[in-house]
Formats: sequence, structure tokens, C-alpha cells
Amino acid sequence: MKRRSIQVLLAVLLALLVAMPGYAQGGDDGSQRFVVSVDNVSSFSFHDSGVFNTPVGSGSAGALAPGGAYKWTFRAKPGDQLSFATMVVQSNDWFFAPAEPGIPLYKDGIKMTGDVTDYALLWDAGTEGDGMPGSGPFQAPRQPGPDTGPDDPMGYVRRVLTDLIPPTDELVKVTLEDAGSSRFTLRIENISGASSFPTPLAPGVGVVHMAPAPLFVNGHPDFGMGLEALAEDGAAGGLADALATHTGINTPLAPVAYTVHRGYNPVFTTGQRASSGLETLAEDGAPTGLVPMLPGKAGAAAVGRGANSPGPIFPPEGNYQFEITASRGDRLSVAMMLVQSNDWFYSLQNQALFDAAGEPIEGDFTHAVELYDAGTEVDEPVGYGAYQAPRQPSLNRGPAEGGTIQRVTQMPYAQASKVLHLTITPIR
Repeated sequence: MKRRSIQVLLAVLLALLVAMPGYAQGGDDGSQRFVVSVDNVSSFSFHDSGVFNTPVGSGSAGALAPGGAYKWTFRAKPGDQLSFATMVVQSNDWFFAPAEPGIPLYKDGIKMTGDVTDYALLWDAGTEGDGMPGSGPFQAPRQPGPDTGPDDPMGYVRRVLTDLIPPTDELVKVTLEDAGSSRFTLRIENISGASSFPTPLAPGVGVVHMAPAPLFVNGHPDFGMGLEALAEDGAAGGLADALATHTGINTPLAPVAYTVHRGYNPVFTTGQRASSGLETLAEDGAPTGLVPMLPGKAGAAAVGRGANSPGPIFPPEGNYQFEITASRGDRLSVAMMLVQSNDWFYSLQNQALFDAAGEPIEGDFTHAVELYDAGTEVDEPVGYGAYQAPRQPSLNRGPAEGGTIQRVTQMPYAQASKVLHLTITPIR
């Protein structure tokens, strides 16, 4: 993403911040001042990941017999690489995968499609001692149970270079298909039936990445993320789950609208339509329309730490800070846009600023932040939509949704701690 494009799209509305009334910080009774800090901690390593475990034409997950194929559809951006891994079942811990850099998915901005079998290599996971391919007693078809073979004395991932089985291009065929927009389909065919070494392939994982080596490093021990179970027993779920925790689109956060108030949350009510001010914040990242609509001591934090002008904050160190003044009984509500969305926003609602004993609160309140869909613009996949702030041609351009405000449960973004940290500290 280009930071410049985001800043330009927000500039028209954000420039009004310093001129508008209602943005002065502070309260009218001076009972207690607090500093509220929002940090952008978005740090996802992978743009997409998943498991392929159901042969084409089958209604259930299972091994891939000769003549069958697995498919996995994913999204990718220019600069992304594809890695995958699938077990050679008639082995102790061998698997097909590209080398660490992965398969390039774009060349000069054009999608890579067609036969990419040349990228698929045969690897030894280095976790279990090898028996004769196709006959070892601790290989998946014959072993008494998962993870029962002896340890590999070498103990590290390495290429398998052997004439005991046919070359890779006689066992597997790998192709990439254009699935439209930013999507691709990976197709892995088991063509070993015509060879001297027919073998099933086991369910595998795919991962889209920019940094190299998401699954293993040649000459190094297994990462301990689940490759051992995939390569020895064909169990891909553990590795897929480990990848999923690091999968998402790193996103800027837009300026924060806040209000210190009493009673209900004045910013929005779930199940109702968004106000025009909230729509502007959720779609375009600007709080200028929302803040004047809020009761209490309302304001906005628009200039990130180290910046000279209003704009979004970027990972890994972007930060907004603002100071509020509150009396006992006051509550804090905030809202800020998830910039790589059409109209999603994070909100802290009705946070009491004093505890039951009347003492000011202090600490990390990220656990109380939730993600919402304003219901004003049709949603596109996070990080890929043409009408999302980094890519839309101008403000307020996406098709209207006409919905109501609802909680967003899509992971990982619904887990606010994956994207931001929000702390409240009394000034003593």
C-alpha cells in the first residue's frame, strides 16, 4: 500500500480538525486528567493461508489417491510468494514444497499462471529416520500409530536427492489458475499412478507471504509449528492453525474520535443506522463530521506521534495520544476506522474512568475494544477492495449498503489486540 494515497484521501476532511470548535482537550472541573494512547501493532506475516484436504469431486477430507487433485483458492498482491507442503504418504517424513522463497505470483504486475511444477521439490523434514520408500514399517500406511518412528539422526530439513523413487515431475503436477480479481487457485495433481512409485499424497497447507521461509529453512531443524505432523502423519491441521495466527493484512488506523460522557454510548447503537458523522469516520477515516455531533467533552486525536499533520498511523510503531479530563461517573467512548476496510471501525464503549472505590482506572483496555461494521458501504475482502481507503479514487465512493451497525466477528481483525493496543493512564 502507498501511504501517500491514504493521506491524500483523508487530507480534505482532516485539515478541518485544527479549525473546528470542540477539539480543545480538557474538562470543566479538573478532577482528574488521563492520557489515552492507541498504538498500531498490526504485524501479520502472511497475507493468506489455509489447508487443502478434500480431493476434487469428493465430499469429505482425505488422502489424495493417484489420479486425484487438491485445489486451494487464495488471494495475493504483487510481491507475494506462494509456499505449500503436502506429504508423500509412502515415506517417513518426505513432502513436496517449493524452496524457501516460494513461487512468485506476479511478474511485472502480471499474474503467474500455468504449470509451476518446476518449483515443487522433494524434502525430508528431518524429524523421523527414513525407511525404504514404500515399505518402511513406520510409514503412514503401515505404522502402528502417529509419530511412532525413530528420530532422524540428522535432525534438519533437507532436499531429498535419490534414485529410489521417480523424479518429482513424474509424481505430482502443480498449476496456478487465475481465479479472478486478486484470487488464484492452486491445483496439485497426483500423477504417480503411471510411475513405478504410486503413492497417495496427504492433506497440505498453503501460505501467501512476502518474507521467505514461512514453513522451513533448508539445513535447519523444523520450526516446531506443525510441519513434523504434516510430513510424518499427513496431519495438516496443526500447521494450518499456526499459520492462521499470523495471517492477515497489516492496516493503518485512522484518527480517533472520542467523547467523555455520562450514560449510554453516544457514538452509536448496535442494530441502528449509522449517523452521517459515523459514516464519514467508518468509510473515509475522518472524525470531522462525528465529533460535533457528540455530547460531553468530545474531540479527536488526528496527529500521530512524530507527525506534523493529521493522518493515519501505520504499523509497527504508529501512535495516537490524547488527554482527557473526567469526573467521577464519567465514561469514555472512542471510534476509529480500520483503514483496510470499507466501513469497519474499532470502538471502546462506555468505559468507566473511575472504579467502584472512586479511584481513577489505569492499564491496558484493549480487551474492551470491539470491531463494528457501520453498514453504510458494501464490504469487500479486507485489504483488497477497490473502494477501500488506500485504493478508492476519492472519498465516499463505494456502493451503499443500507444496513445497520453490527459486530464484526471475522478473524483476525475481530481480535483487536492483533491490530491495536489501547491504554488509559491517569496523570498524577
